[in-house]
Amino acid sequence: MAYKLINASAAKSGTAILVDGAPCIVRSNDISKTGKHGHSKCRIEAIGIIDDKKRVFVTGGHERLEWPMISKSRAQILSISGDSASVMNMDSFETLELPMSPEIKAEVKEEDQVEYWDIDGQKVIKRKV
Repeated sequence: MAYKLINASAAKSGTAILVDGAPCIVRSNDISKTGKHGHSKCRIEAIGIIDDKKRVFVTGGHERLEWPMISKSRAQILSISGDSASVMNMDSFETLELPMSPEIKAEVKEEDQVEYWDIDGQKVIKRKV
């Protein structure tokens, strides 16, 4: 999949980046300026999009970070079975079987519309529309 590159100092809150190969959303970016000939340092705190793990790392402000391409689509829930849902894409009318988190499962029912994200071939239901 194609990626864009951004500077670590440009990774603002809400930006999607790759941390150790996992797509994450930046929660905070603390930039510290160092001495006369030093470079700025960034302490980035990010939350995984798929696994909801917290990741914290420090890097130089001029370092390049990968920015994953995320495609967002709308779908309608056809049926719910266990921890997964059968959904139909509203644009292409294809049927997909997507896993659901317990938070999403509690607020959706059959025939609701949801938004799902496609990140590196992994599809995740993110919210109810």
